[in-house]
Amino acid sequence: MHFSEEQRHVLKIERNANGEIIFMSPSFPHISKFIAKISFEVFLWNKKLKTGDVFDSSAGFTLPNKAVRSPDISWLSKEKWDLAMTDEANKRRFPHVVPEFVIEVKSDSDSLKQQKEKMEEWMVNGCLLSWLIDYQGEKVFIYKKDGSIDEKSYDDALTGENILPGFSLRIKDIL
Repeated sequence: MHFSEEQRHVLKIERNANGEIIFMSPSFPHISKFIAKISFEVFLWNKKLKTGDVFDSSAGFTLPNKAVRSPDISWLSKEKWDLAMTDEANKRRFPHVVPEFVIEVKSDSDSLKQQKEKMEEWMVNGCLLSWLIDYQGEKVFIYKKDGSIDEKSYDDALTGENILPGFSLRIKDIL
């Protein structure tokens, strides 16, 4: 297997439902900065309400379909996280728990089609709300529990709906 110079330094690895290992290159700094700003906003919201925990892209979660995924940003309610951590095995592996809220950011090297498939996988496996942010296309695809998908622009207010009550973000405001 051959890796580029950038890939040799750090690779993000996930496993799909078929057990195939997926290697992803690190984010370019402008994407990483963008993700950090969004994560900060979710963290500030969560700090006020103290209803759960916010995770970065280094956290891996084992989905019911056996895939191990690491979203760019995720949130789990305190109740769901605490329940998952009562299983001692979950403390020493990627826990068998699905975040209620997930954000993925499509970077330059990602395929929009593959990212959309990944979002569908999150939702089918029990995520309640997820956002796919197409950085270059300046669009946000909002996946909801009822199966609907809304498309928003960077000018629109994105909300946490009833999953992250009171959370609102306009991408335009953090650029």
